Amino acid sequence: MATDAYKEAVEELSKFLSEKAGLQSVAVAKIKQLTAELQELKSGACDPVEKMKTGFLHFKTEKYQKNPELYGALAKEQSPKFMVFACSDSRVCPSHILNFQPGEAFMVRNIASMVPPYDKTKYSGVGAAIEYAVLHLKVENIVVIGHSCCGGIKGLMSIPDDGTTKSEFIEQWVNICANAKNKVKSDYKDLSLPEQCKHCEKEAVNVSLGNLLTYPFVREAVVNKTLAIKGAYYDFVVGTFDQWDLDSKVSPSLIV
Repeated sequence: MATDAYKEAVEELSKFLSEKAGLQSVAVAKIKQLTAELQELKSGACDPVEKMKTGFLHFKTEKYQKNPELYGALAKEQSPKFMVFACSDSRVCPSHILNFQPGEAFMVRNIASMVPPYDKTKYSGVGAAIEYAVLHLKVENIVVIGHSCCGGIKGLMSIPDDGTTKSEFIEQWVNICANAKNKVKSDYKDLSLPEQCKHCEKEAVNVSLGNLLTYPFVREAVVNKTLAIKGAYYDFVVGTFDQWDLDSKVSPSLIV
């Protein structure tokens, strides 16, 4: 039965392509992608080069070539309305979560989506991104997104009180939000570590929002009301998304 269905599907495809010759190149791309996916399933392994090749081919045929107006405009300039700080966690992709299209959001991703305070030398990479977004791209919103099960926040909450470190970079980085850790340890001292981490995942966002205001050009834009700063929290365990402004008024959860 399965063999008959397979033959029928192949015959239908062949007939369709003979009638729609202009779609043959698209069909070839899809068949190659399907072949690669089936080979990957069979082997149980992922060929990184082939994964990127088929991924790009799918993007080009299904998105790039189908929307020449958008990509033609983006080839000339970008004018995003959002700057987004998100975690590097592979489960947290703002473009998927919030359906951002190319050109809509200028993004910075790092461990635990943290924003360091203004410092011309220590955090110049992040500072350059913020400066470019605010002064040159004129973004209208900066959003800092925390998330559930964040390894960076767990690492922050697990740093011993004596400051002993076990890594070369991670603990120094997450200590940017040490104030969030201290607040949670004080306010929720009777809770378990996982429960404390969940509170800290949100509190660290608030620390980052405060750190954004240490950048003079950000503070000026906020005062002039040309820029809004927002915190957000994505819980991929239950499928919710919370957001709040600087005054910490949390909006109703968006439930998936």
